[in-house]
Amino acid sequence: MSEQNLEANGEENFAELFEAFQSESNDNLQVGDLVKGTVISVTKDSVFVDTGSKVDGIVNRDELTDTEGELTVKEGDAVELYVISIDSNGISLSKAMSGAGGLNMLNDAYESGLPVEGKVMETCKGGFRVSMMHRKVFCPVSQIDATFVENPEQYVGETHNFRVIKFEEGGRNIVVSRRALLEIEQEKAREKFIAEVEPGAVLEGKVTKLMAFGAFVELVPGVEGMVHVSELSWSRSAKPEDVVQPGDDITVRILAMEPRKDGKGLKISLSLKQLQADPWDEVGEKFNPGDKVTGTVARCADFGVFVEIAPGIEGLVHISEMSYTKRVHKPREEVTAGQEVSVMIKDLDLVKRRIALSMKDSEGDPWLDVAESFKVGTEVEGVVENKAEFGVFVSLAPGITGLLPMSRITRSERKNELETLTPGQKVKLTIEEINLADRKITLSTGEAKEDIDWKKYAKPAASKKSSQRKAAEPKVTTSGDSSGFGGLLGMKLQEAMKNKK
Repeated sequence: MSEQNLEANGEENFAELFEAFQSESNDNLQVGDLVKGTVISVTKDSVFVDTGSKVDGIVNRDELTDTEGELTVKEGDAVELYVISIDSNGISLSKAMSGAGGLNMLNDAYESGLPVEGKVMETCKGGFRVSMMHRKVFCPVSQIDATFVENPEQYVGETHNFRVIKFEEGGRNIVVSRRALLEIEQEKAREKFIAEVEPGAVLEGKVTKLMAFGAFVELVPGVEGMVHVSELSWSRSAKPEDVVQPGDDITVRILAMEPRKDGKGLKISLSLKQLQADPWDEVGEKFNPGDKVTGTVARCADFGVFVEIAPGIEGLVHISEMSYTKRVHKPREEVTAGQEVSVMIKDLDLVKRRIALSMKDSEGDPWLDVAESFKVGTEVEGVVENKAEFGVFVSLAPGITGLLPMSRITRSERKNELETLTPGQKVKLTIEEINLADRKITLSTGEAKEDIDWKKYAKPAASKKSSQRKAAEPKVTTSGDSSGFGGLLGMKLQEAMKNKK
């Protein structure tokens, strides 16, 4: 190949390389562009960034420091910044426009979408007055944040970046929005979240709001999930406010992620309790049959009451185990959800995760002391519980009821008084009989007068043989009167009996 051809080919190759370099370089940057670059150098006052163009970008070091003045980036880190000016000195980068400036700069920011730094000065009708480049502009309350604003005053005095969304009347009507910038950041965070996170992941989040059914947690800006009340704690009686508060930083596990029915974002289900130990793993170490503990009524059913004796540990008090002192018909009339009660553990089944509890055994069986507390023949004062056709039931002590039979009332000199007794009225009676086996106490009026036993005054009945023998013998009148038919007949009969002998 000739030297001329080599030179021609060399020129063509160089032209192609130069054209490729020009196309790959980012020389078409405009003020307001958001560029991604790499930190290539850090000096005392500035940070140099490779923007992909032939000229490096420069950003003031102070813009990349935290609240304590520490630099937040190092060489090789990726950064996103806005182009705020391009001149012979280079490309100036910044998080937002700031400092003093004229209306032209605000107009440029409006046309380019470049963020401008502003300080919220005060609230006003419908929003806020914001100081921006030594000028007062307006921010609607709906544009100060990406979420609903409950307390506008909390934003006063804060400095944020805003986007100019309206520039009219030569700058006399300027409206700005912080929400527009937040939504851009949230969308980027949301896309990254969806691409990187899957169900089962454990993440840090911040509680944003509490509802009766659970707590909302912000996982990344613009991405919220909900911890249902059943997943907040092992305790079934705990309310959301008992477990977390708005602003709390918590660790949660993602249970499920699915698109919302309205097509707006994701529905993310979270769990807090699944990162905590299962309380049933320690039940066998903490509780034993016979233990008396204090619990909280979780809920009532027709057959009994469920009582939580530890977070996530519930047992059942059957209706028959609720009281020794009275017959319980409806558990919810005796206790209410949230009420503290004393119970005794009757049985533990760790395999089936069941605990049998007793409220009445925790209080003690009142009949155990009846033999010592009450004696036959002693006078007692009780309170009328109710009346029946066969007698009056009288409460002598909690759980101890005696019966005054109607037969005792009808024969009593206090009949009128006893027949008019009403429930709740006090009455003095006497212990007549105690039957511990059947748990029965019979009462009497205690009067000294006893019933008359007519048998004491009745003649003894004759025996059957004696009656038969007397019937066979003739009746003889032994009257001393010998005159008349009777006397003569008697004498003759006596004489005839002597001759026969």
